[in-house]
Amino acid sequence: MTDVAANASPLLSLRGIGKNYGPVVAVRDVDLDIHTGEVVAICGDNGAGKSSLIKVMSGAEEPTSGTMQMRGKDVHFASPHDALEHGVATIYQDLALAPRLSIAQNVFMGSELTRPFVLPFLRLLDKAKMIEESRRYLSKLSVAIQDMTRPVERLSGGQRQAVAISRALRWNADIIIMDEPTAALGVKETALVLDLIRTLKAGGHTVILISHNMRDVVALADRVVIMGAGRKFVDRPIDGLTADDLTHLIMSGNARAA
Repeated sequence: MTDVAANASPLLSLRGIGKNYGPVVAVRDVDLDIHTGEVVAICGDNGAGKSSLIKVMSGAEEPTSGTMQMRGKDVHFASPHDALEHGVATIYQDLALAPRLSIAQNVFMGSELTRPFVLPFLRLLDKAKMIEESRRYLSKLSVAIQDMTRPVERLSGGQRQAVAISRALRWNADIIIMDEPTAALGVKETALVLDLIRTLKAGGHTVILISHNMRDVVALADRVVIMGAGRKFVDRPIDGLTADDLTHLIMSGNARAA
């Protein structure tokens, strides 16, 4: 158990979580505690159940069985927006950004700022405030982009991740779930994304990382959870493990599940 986990109650706690799709059992009786300020990697081969588990945690799917608690209180996420309101944001591999909209518009998508116009019941978008706030969120991530009106399609892969993370911070997310954040990125862009995750942790945010890149996992995670055939086989600190060790643990889990 990490020092963070040892000294605090879980921020998010799952007990007996199961998820079925008709006769197909995707997740089987998973217990998992997520603590404030830690980076938890969830790993496993395709079909291991990690994506279905994340969908339950993010509100995209409702569990077939089991319970969840957030800060010690029972929660039921009926939608991703419901999860957001409880402080859980998910950044999927496609980032769900609007490429032709500006950085500021993407950061505030769904939560735009307005200001009064002439009459109290008439309001206009407060573009200046959104630009100012977007720059502030990016600066928290140590990302300097001066032009907040630049379309997202003109940004690099790492910068787009920063915009997606800034949107999560705008929603006051305590837990940020990141699905394969370095997939299809080059070496330089991958390094930027890894630094973004380290900055989130340093700011007290919790990151749940889904990744097939074991080197990224070793470089970032405090704890690794390995799944196979819908079950959790491993839940332990990353200390002392190499990328090869993690690959072996995944293969061992697959063998036990077979």
